[in-house]
Amino acid sequence: MKKITLFFLLIIASDFSFPQIELKGTMGINFLSVPSMQDYINFTHPDDQLGSFNSAIIFSVEGGYYLSPSFLLSIEGAYQLFSYTNVSTLGKYEMVYNLIPISVLSYYVIGGDGYNIKFGAGVGPRFVIVQESLPGFGTTDDYSSTGFGLIIRLDGNTLLGGGFYANIGADLRYDLNGEPDNNGEKLTNSVYNKNVNMDTFALGIRLGISYMFGAGN
Repeated sequence: MKKITLFFLLIIASDFSFPQIELKGTMGINFLSVPSMQDYINFTHPDDQLGSFNSAIIFSVEGGYYLSPSFLLSIEGAYQLFSYTNVSTLGKYEMVYNLIPISVLSYYVIGGDGYNIKFGAGVGPRFVIVQESLPGFGTTDDYSSTGFGLIIRLDGNTLLGGGFYANIGADLRYDLNGEPDNNGEKLTNSVYNKNVNMDTFALGIRLGISYMFGAGN
């Protein structure tokens, strides 16, 4: 009987010898390459050209469950914002590119005393809203599309105390966001006679705070 009791105690101890749940909030900067959008803006605004990569701010929240000390499964929701503004004698032109990426990620975790390092990858849907304001019209047109994206991530946590960790990470993303439309009307690049798509390659860095429920908290 004592051996059976000891066996179950060891199982329980092993189940809770590592954090069970991790919650994380971050803010970062992504450097975006959106070739179709770049061509569209640059041909219509030759005096204020977009570069090959442009910065966008991104906010995210993520919740994960440790299936083992070395494997974490999580889901992340984020909001990314990029805007371009040009003021000329004709008036103000503005384009705002909003992206809401939802990703399911899996991580391989290397842990130590007060820290861990995670290598992860994930996939999920992408929701795009593009807002364009043309000079002289005083109105804003909203275009939207739904796509699909991939993410590769390097992530690290360092213990602050009481279950809270400082978080730092780097992302590589590729999103197939499609051609946004407004009731069937698409953004069109008249020079190339092609619809504008928001397919995006991005490199990003993030800082944030993690909280872990489980062992040691």
